[in-house]
Amino acid sequence: MSNVNSQGSFSRFLVIGAIALLILVIGFYRFFAKSPVNLLTSTSAPNGAIFVSKLAPVTVSLLTNPDRLQSLERHGELSQLKTSLLAQSGIDYKQDIQPWLGNEITLSVTTVDIDRDAENGQQPGYLMALATQKPEKSREFLDLLFSRRVLAGGNLAVEEYEGIKLISDNSPSQEKSLAGAVVDGFVLFANDLKVLRDAINNVQAPDLNLSSYSQYQKATEQLPKSAFATAFLNLPAVGEWQGLELPETTFESEIISLSLNSQGLLAETSFLTDGEIIPASPPLTKTVGALAYIPDGAGLVVSSADLDNLGNSGLAKLWTQGKTVFSNSGTDPIASVVRPLAELENNQGINLVEDIFSWVKGEYALAVLPDAGKSVSDWVFVVENLEDVSGGISGLDAIASSRGLSISSFNLNQQKISAWTELNAVTRQTETDKSPTFAIEAEVQGVHTTLGNYEIFASNLETLNQVITTKKSSLIGNRNFKDSIAAIPQPNQGYVYVDWTKSQTLIERQLPILKLVEVLGKPLFENLRSLTISSYGNEPGLLKGGVLLRFLD
Repeated sequence: MSNVNSQGSFSRFLVIGAIALLILVIGFYRFFAKSPVNLLTSTSAPNGAIFVSKLAPVTVSLLTNPDRLQSLERHGELSQLKTSLLAQSGIDYKQDIQPWLGNEITLSVTTVDIDRDAENGQQPGYLMALATQKPEKSREFLDLLFSRRVLAGGNLAVEEYEGIKLISDNSPSQEKSLAGAVVDGFVLFANDLKVLRDAINNVQAPDLNLSSYSQYQKATEQLPKSAFATAFLNLPAVGEWQGLELPETTFESEIISLSLNSQGLLAETSFLTDGEIIPASPPLTKTVGALAYIPDGAGLVVSSADLDNLGNSGLAKLWTQGKTVFSNSGTDPIASVVRPLAELENNQGINLVEDIFSWVKGEYALAVLPDAGKSVSDWVFVVENLEDVSGGISGLDAIASSRGLSISSFNLNQQKISAWTELNAVTRQTETDKSPTFAIEAEVQGVHTTLGNYEIFASNLETLNQVITTKKSSLIGNRNFKDSIAAIPQPNQGYVYVDWTKSQTLIERQLPILKLVEVLGKPLFENLRSLTISSYGNEPGLLKGGVLLRFLD
């Protein structure tokens, strides 16, 4: 019973352990890819939600027994995790927990502040509910755990609350207090006795618990039967917990699920609101044709239809609400990654919504082509050539002329090209020249041409030539891309596709905070091949989408 004086940190290990387990499961996908998917499936929403307040900021659930995951691992990663988490607790997982642990582990941040007293600082309430298959065995475990804490110097307290035996230890010598009970097929742990009492009250007063919350019920209806992990977020409460001031709150809650399919790990999410949701584009039942003009080497691609409608859509409202979470400053991190958009607005005097989005009413695809040798990446923008496009180009010509740029056209291998260029006089003189000579050089600010039924815009002539001459090796024929979008439900509203192997350096350079995230989720990022994001679903008050993560073999 070594290190028993550190047993007071057991509740901290429970919190860290549940979160780490979900992160690790994501990172394990590369080991699970060839295993039967039904080993990880669940058919119901988390039962532990009955103990959680409907006002709780976050509730995360693992809906399968960890041993079922462990049967799929190759290098003992889960075993190592269990050992490291329990090393200072005096608990042996195989002997003390495995005999009774069921098919659910639910962890919740139940409240932002347990005593609701702002003067003494915030102390969030944490609750963990572990399903038990053998209540008597789990009671023995509970008694064992607290007896060991007493031997370590803790002050044990036992009381009966609503007919249920509560055990707690709030000794000042302990790093964190801990309370536990066995209730209705679950072993409950909390970081405060009040949190445990509230959990019991939530069971006995159905209108208080998460399971009876109308938005939660609607959200759990969206869970796929193959989900093995879920997370439910009360978004205003999450903002309060993290000290964020949201600019507006359109969406009240969100549910996330993780499931496996033959193509990768699918994280589906649904955002709920009482307001109207306007789709970002009409439903698309086939791949966007504009992708046929995106080079295979693209690292980041956005494709959909009808940019004119984007600003009024549910996606736009979601981004307005969510970007504060990413940056905590109201700035737009997406513009940092898709740098061409920011440069057009900042350097070229172009209002994206008015000068470009307004006339893109058909299909479109925007791609960033990373190049390790350049500080700024090249880009390609493909637009379906509908009647409004010629007027839109004329408007861009007028903006270019007002900024002193020249509009010219020429042929490149019999393909007519239009260009916006900045003319500069260049002085050339050698030691033998008696007088300098002058030349006019054109610096290209953008080029475009017509191919088929699409207008192709590019950052420079070299990139446009790549589109013209290598159409047969476009992204639409890329096997990884085809497999990725095949796993996204149809109809949908297009895709955001990130080839992580090609764009990792670019994204890390523009979003330095991502490097910290990569450290925390190393098993995920070090084996990530690509991720594909899409929005789909058409139910009132619901914005639904998913992220498919594919990993290296």
